[in-house]
Amino acid sequence: MFTGIVEEMGRVSRLEGNRLTVAARTALEGVKLGDSIAINGACLTVVTLTGGEFSVDLAPETLRRTSLGELEAGDGVNLERAVAVGDRLGGHIVQGHVDGYGRVTSWRPEGDCFILRITCPKRLMPYIVEKGFVAVDGISLTVVKKGPSSFTISVIPYTLSHTNLQYKAAGRRVNLETDILAKYVESLCQR
Repeated sequence: MFTGIVEEMGRVSRLEGNRLTVAARTALEGVKLGDSIAINGACLTVVTLTGGEFSVDLAPETLRRTSLGELEAGDGVNLERAVAVGDRLGGHIVQGHVDGYGRVTSWRPEGDCFILRITCPKRLMPYIVEKGFVAVDGISLTVVKKGPSSFTISVIPYTLSHTNLQYKAAGRRVNLETDILAKYVESLCQR
């Protein structure tokens, strides 16, 4: 489980086949083989760990549902270690199970913040709620407005400077995870 509070922006060292290697510092503190780290919101297992780098294997399902297969050496990625029991939940409950991806369609300034519009697959739109939560590339964010096939989020300067959103120009894909509680409620109501 994660909170959607990005601990560090790591850098992709390489993507060879289905193995992704990332350089990091803070996100590796206390990490051992087999631990989970969220990369751009996808919960992945550390399979190698050597001097400031770690590797994860990307399953075919991960490549289908996320934008991780598009990464190139030097790309910034959002990193978060799994929550330890007893830690504060500073964001929202994030599983690291990416539901799909959307696309940034526009940026517009509002005060010292930016409003981003993101398209969303229609199957995920029922779980997008104004003032509710969505994880965008693993970042816990609040939905400002919901449209028929997109939503907006407000990004404060701190989040922009400490995450890979700063590199997400219009047209770029982002990983999306919606609220697990909404999905469970829907499943229970369908019975």
